[in-house]
Amino acid sequence: MVVNAKKMLEQAKEGKYAVPHFNINNLEWTRYILEECERLKSPVILGVSEGAIQYMGGYKVVADLARNLDEELMIHVPVAIHLDHGSSVESCKKAINAGFTSVMLDASKYSLEENIKMTKEVVSYASNRNITVEAEIGHIGGSEDNISSEIAYAKVDDAIQLYEQTNIDFLAPALGSVHGLYKGEPCLDFAKMQQISEKANIPLVLHGGSGIDDEKLKKAIQSGICKININTELQIEWTKAVRTFLDIDKVSYDPRTVIRSGEKNMKKIIAQKIEILGSKNRIKF
Repeated sequence: MVVNAKKMLEQAKEGKYAVPHFNINNLEWTRYILEECERLKSPVILGVSEGAIQYMGGYKVVADLARNLDEELMIHVPVAIHLDHGSSVESCKKAINAGFTSVMLDASKYSLEENIKMTKEVVSYASNRNITVEAEIGHIGGSEDNISSEIAYAKVDDAIQLYEQTNIDFLAPALGSVHGLYKGEPCLDFAKMQQISEKANIPLVLHGGSGIDDEKLKKAIQSGICKININTELQIEWTKAVRTFLDIDKVSYDPRTVIRSGEKNMKKIIAQKIEILGSKNRIKF
């Protein structure tokens, strides 16, 4: 059931759990995620980066793929199709027009004033179309679509100002998580998470959920995080399984067989994350 992310995140905030955001990269990944979330009765956000959109053939191709799979697989759990780290207002508008139900404008590299201005424009465009909007404050480090950047921790006052002046649906404050692989231990600022959550009363988002240990993820949820983004861990586990398969099987050449060899590993990680985030069995049907 394709919806926007508003209700699922409000329920997560009230229930003290987090909705998993799994990035999709192709048809198979989309199918595996939908099937496992349906099996475990977990709401899910399908995140799509601009790089993945380009790889998969465009905004409308991605939106139609996700919607058609949702229908053909008879998925009952709520599914949001979400633009992850939209780099511009125009990118967000393209996603909305193509059928995405949720978008993230990442204007965190700009000044707070410019971030607010750009975000307000996206919210204005999205709200008339029943689309949810995520914004970022501070700057989440690491590597996204092979673009590296440093962490810039969010300031509580800036986060509150961005929220109050834009009417966004959920907020990603940069508080120590990174995209990609961590170098050393993740240093999450739980105190600021709690402060922002209490002052803004809005679902918060944790990017870079891969590589953060289970107890820290649970503590983040108790501190106001309602959506956790996971991508790198799925990529690593899928690749590991495919490499093992190709090392053993020297004769297979059907790409469907090769790609499918990573399904079991991927679904194992999806199930583990759903259990940790507490989103299992949240949907009744």
